[in-house]
Amino acid sequence: MIQRFDTGPRMSKIVIHNGVAYLAGQVPQDASAGIAGQTEQVLHAIDDLLQRAATDKAHILRADIFLADMADFDGMNDVWERWVPQGAAPARATVQARLARPNLKIEIVIIAAVP
Repeated sequence: MIQRFDTGPRMSKIVIHNGVAYLAGQVPQDASAGIAGQTEQVLHAIDDLLQRAATDKAHILRADIFLADMADFDGMNDVWERWVPQGAAPARATVQARLARPNLKIEIVIIAAVP
């Protein structure tokens, strides 16, 4: 069985299949913030989606992080490392990419186990 949450014409915010939750890419609501503020917003949105999927950040299997500018890598990691539970860091990739809007600094895509 496949469960879809908040499905629109383009995508679903969450898709769950075989005990795995796939989250759509999350971007900040307030793109006027710096990299720390944008990262915090995205991680908060991820927490909310994981809760809706009946899981949490300790069950994240993989994170794909897209930065508009790799100069923000250290600033993003400062926030990320405070957020990730100790001993539960997921597999992760971080790349530089042109994001959907020019004022976005970060987008994160998450795959998590649903216990």
